[in-house]
Formats: sequence, C-alpha cells, structure tokens
Amino acid sequence: MTNVVKRFPGVVALGGVDLDVQPGEVHCLLGQNGAGKSTLIKVLAGVHEPNEGTIEWAGEPVTLHHPQAAMDLGVATMYQELDLVEGLTVAENIFLGHEPTRFGFSQRTAARREAAALLARLGHPEISPSVEVGTLSAASCQIVSMARALSRDARLIIMDEPSAVLDAGEVDQLFRVIREVTDHGVAVVYISHRLEEIREIGDRVTVLKDGKTVATGLDAKTTPTQELIRLMTGRSIEYVFPPKAEIADAKPVLRVEGLSRVGEFSSVSFDVRPGEVVGLAGLVGSGRSEIVETIFGARKATTGTVTVDGRAVRPGSVPAAVSAGIGLCPEERKSQALVLGASLAANISLASLTRFSRAGVLDRDGENTSAEELLESLDVRPRGIHRESRTLSGGNQQKVVLARWLLRGCRVLLLDEPTRGVDVGARSEIYALIRRLTDEGVAVVVVSSEIPEVLGLSNRVLVLADRTVRHEGPADELDEHAVLDIILKGDAA
Repeated sequence: MTNVVKRFPGVVALGGVDLDVQPGEVHCLLGQNGAGKSTLIKVLAGVHEPNEGTIEWAGEPVTLHHPQAAMDLGVATMYQELDLVEGLTVAENIFLGHEPTRFGFSQRTAARREAAALLARLGHPEISPSVEVGTLSAASCQIVSMARALSRDARLIIMDEPSAVLDAGEVDQLFRVIREVTDHGVAVVYISHRLEEIREIGDRVTVLKDGKTVATGLDAKTTPTQELIRLMTGRSIEYVFPPKAEIADAKPVLRVEGLSRVGEFSSVSFDVRPGEVVGLAGLVGSGRSEIVETIFGARKATTGTVTVDGRAVRPGSVPAAVSAGIGLCPEERKSQALVLGASLAANISLASLTRFSRAGVLDRDGENTSAEELLESLDVRPRGIHRESRTLSGGNQQKVVLARWLLRGCRVLLLDEPTRGVDVGARSEIYALIRRLTDEGVAVVVVSSEIPEVLGLSNRVLVLADRTVRHEGPADELDEHAVLDIILKGDAA
C-alpha cells in the first residue's frame, strides 16, 4: 500500500499511509486510538475504497471495490468488534459465504466436521459446531472468528486486537496458531496495544500517527519501547500509574456481603471506602464481570446483599442501582454501554435525563452544554456533541462512557476492562481520570485482565479463582507472580 488516502465528510482518516507485508511474516501495526489503523485495514479488506494511493498484491496493482474482491485475493479479516451472526450456529458462522456444497446443496455435516477440526486446531474442541454463537462467551466468539479466518485459503490474515478477550493460556494458543500459519507462508497483520505481545509474536512494525505512516520496517524485538511510544504519541509517556491516595478510616460507601449467583460465582464479600480503588484479578471465566454486573443489577443475585451508604440496593434492578449512586463501565462498551447511532450528547446524558427534563420535555440546550463541557475536559476527539458515537475510536468511546457517570455524579463506579483496546496515551488519561474521581471520594471497583494494571491502580485486591475469592489484601503486598500463583494453585495467601 503506497500513499493511501481516505477521506470522509469533514475528516481525513488516512493522510498518506505506506505499508508492505511480506509472505510468512507477522507485521504489527501500532498507533493511538484514532490514528487510522481500523480505516487502513478496512481499505485493505475492501470495505472502503481509497481516494488516493495504490494497492499492489503479489506485485500487481489491484482495486478492491468490495470485501468479496479482497477475500477472492486471499485476504481474511478478524475485526476487533466481531462480525458473527448470533442466530447462526458455530459451523454456519465459520463457513458463512463459502459453505461446503455438492450439486448446489449445502453440506451441513461436512461443515460441522470441518468446523470441529478447525476448533480442535485452535485448542478448543469443547466448542460445539452445532451451538448458536449467541450462547457463547466473548472469548469463545473470538475463537470462532479465528476459525472463520482460517477456514478460507487465506494468504494474508488481518487480526485486529485478537487477544483482547483471551486469557494467558488462550493467547499462547493464538500465538501457536499464528506461527503455524506463517510457517506455511501466510502473512499476518497484527494490531495490538499490548507492546509485550508485539515483542513476542511480531517480526516488523509499522507505526501510524494522525492517519500517516511515521515509521515502518522497525524490528519488533529490538526497537526500544520508549521509541515506539514516542512515535505513536509524539511525546514520551512513562507507563506509570498515578500515586495512590491515602484512604481514611471511614465507613464503606459500597458493601457486598455473601453475593452469589449459581454457576457463576459464590460467597463474594468486600467493601470499598470513599476514594478507594478495589481491584478484581482473575482469569477469564473466574466470575469477575459477573460480579460487577450483579452489583449493578444487570444480573440478579441468588443470595447476598449490596448496600450503598448503608442502604440496601434492590437486587436485579439497574434503575435501583443507578438511583443508589452506582455506575458501570462494562466490558463490551459498544454492545453494552453505548447507543452507537445516537449522538455523543445523548449518550452522555443517558443516566441523567431527569436532570434535563422540564414538565416531561427534554432541555436540549442544557444537555448539549453539559456534554460539551465534559467532552472538552476529557479531550474527546474528534469534537462535536452531535457526532454519532460509532464514529469514535475505542479510547474516545470509553471516555464518553466515563463522561456519563461524571455527569451523573455516582458514589460507586464499577470499571470492567477500562483500558481494553486503548492506546498508551489514552490509557494514561483514563488512569488520571480514575484518580480524579477517587480524589472526589468516589469508591471504585476495577476489573482487568492485565494484572499490572489491577495492582497499579488498586489500594486493595481480590484474587479470584474457581469463581470464588482466594485472597484479599493490600495491592502493595502483591506482585504479578504472586497473583498468578494464587490463581493457578488456588492457595489462599
């Protein structure tokens, strides 16, 4: 790809990008949220046609008018937001658009057999080809998406944040499959914000900033981390966490006692004081997300109680939780937090509509003014309160979700994977925002797959294994090795 330019109304998404990928290599694509990575891979996948520039495939110029043209060449794409069809089975999703046929009839038995073989190759034979995708976990859906990419005779596989919902063991399995396909000459374009992954799996690196290539052909294993960060951000960012606040010996804002949901987690108890951050650490499937969703009322507890400022919150009721002062930034922000087709102003005011209601009529001017102030203070880009939330990058979408609870003025904020898919620059800004909230006395609960993040942000940490709390203690007394030891061995420290 040479000098590729892509314009949308009012914005230049790509202002001149160069990228070359060689057979059998893992070429890593780095850049902040909004740098143009997603637009670039959509151009390569035939979703968008470039306004300028050229694309060559095996030395010959090509024009990709639509996704099928890219697939015909051998380009398979795994998007960050998975494009699976929930009402179809696993096998039907894997072979969607290229179903095994004979005499014009679909061969469902053959599809299930071949799907089972692909899932076994990925190390997940337990996923049945016959179950509906809508019943699977986020991690299992990612595995199905990978199987779908492998089901085609691909010469280039694009992977956009493929490890975002995978645990450590599943990431190792992913890397094993990547090495297997590259050994057969297949090229991989790998997008991730986790620089340690780039070191392990990558061969070369291209860095985008503001829709342009600022560096290409860098050695993934030897280029210093600070150099990569400088190229992405234009400045040096130390990957550090804000200083932790001293927690006063005050009454807890949030108290969780004996909380359980059959088959998901059992007997979880903890409290959070004003200005305190409590972290939940554990592998995918340990019950972390289910716990915070139950506190928020999105799931109904089998047993146990949740209280805010000493008052019990009605179980299984999101309105009751919000009225009590609880806010949630969920793991899947696009499907669980944002109304993608609505404006930024509408998304931000969603939990505070009564504040802008006068005799049943919404005060649009007041709503817009409040939203504009928050968007400016959080440096959400591109600006514009009437912009649809779907047009923002992942990091800026996360800021919009946080702005909703800043406007609401919640007493308790539950953050589930707050920096997933977020670049190092936006990550530092989100860390600073969490500290700003705790300085104002908000009680924060953080869930993260990245153990250093849990330890760096939290005052206290609960370590989960086998869907129960195995350890609770000060974050400063733990390190990553100790947390993993507790998780894997199930020993209470």
